[in-house]
Amino acid sequence: MRNKRLIIALAGAVLCGVLGVMLVTRYLSNVQAYTRDLGNVVVAKVAIPLGEKITAEQLMLAPIPNGSAPEGAFRNVDEVAGRVAITPIGVRETVTGLKLAPEGVEGGLSAVIPEGYRAMTVKVDDIVGVSGFVMPGSFVDVVAVIVPQAAQGTQSSGPISKIVLQQIKVLASGPKLDSPENQREPTNAKAVTLQVTPEQAEKLVLAANEGKLQLVMRNYGDQEDSQTKGANKHSLLTGDSGADDPAPKPEKTEQPKVVKRPVAQKRVATPREEKPSVQPAARNSVELIEGSKRRDVDMP
Repeated sequence: MRNKRLIIALAGAVLCGVLGVMLVTRYLSNVQAYTRDLGNVVVAKVAIPLGEKITAEQLMLAPIPNGSAPEGAFRNVDEVAGRVAITPIGVRETVTGLKLAPEGVEGGLSAVIPEGYRAMTVKVDDIVGVSGFVMPGSFVDVVAVIVPQAAQGTQSSGPISKIVLQQIKVLASGPKLDSPENQREPTNAKAVTLQVTPEQAEKLVLAANEGKLQLVMRNYGDQEDSQTKGANKHSLLTGDSGADDPAPKPEKTEQPKVVKRPVAQKRVATPREEKPSVQPAARNSVELIEGSKRRDVDMP
């Protein structure tokens, strides 16, 4: 009986040992397969600001599953060193080709200007620059105040305020290409650099030479252009626009319900029958004089 129990215990121990070996072997094989599937990609060791030329000391290699590597990732640090960052790169963030300027481009403002665009600097103050809250990455509208040239023989209508450019990206605020860490604090900059197309640059130069400019900050998510008629002294004082407003659309008005009420019949006054007046019968009378008195005496 004791031998039977001993045999059962030994058989159970052997079975548990075999099961444990199988589980450990499977775990080690999975680890080796995962290790073989890992690949090194280039990541940022420190934060890399916008427009800075990247050095090898700012980079390191980090393992990542090959199937999870982002498109355009680099496997060698030497492929990234010497390139210029066109977007801010955070710590341990994977460096990809979309975040770098083409090879051979030097650092600075020229590296962050997209192809087909130009950079133009506009002089600002606390009023024009929205109290210093116009920072790199912001989007603004440009409003120009210009006195139009009057036609021959007519008098000028005065200055006109009009939005000439909309949704313009700010590339730099003063000499800074990146936004401050605390964007709630304004920056003291006397000029801002805007990203414009060649056609927009021509408008901006003309507006700056002919009148005064004002920057109007807009929301990051606001992508629509506003169609405005501009403002002059007439519209400012009267509240009406300079051009004729379009005719308002006719509104549907409900027809009043007509409630028929019974018409009250007018009473027609009937003429009263006049009773014939009774004339008193004629009587015969004799005037009787008695001394100084006179009186009539009826005769039968």
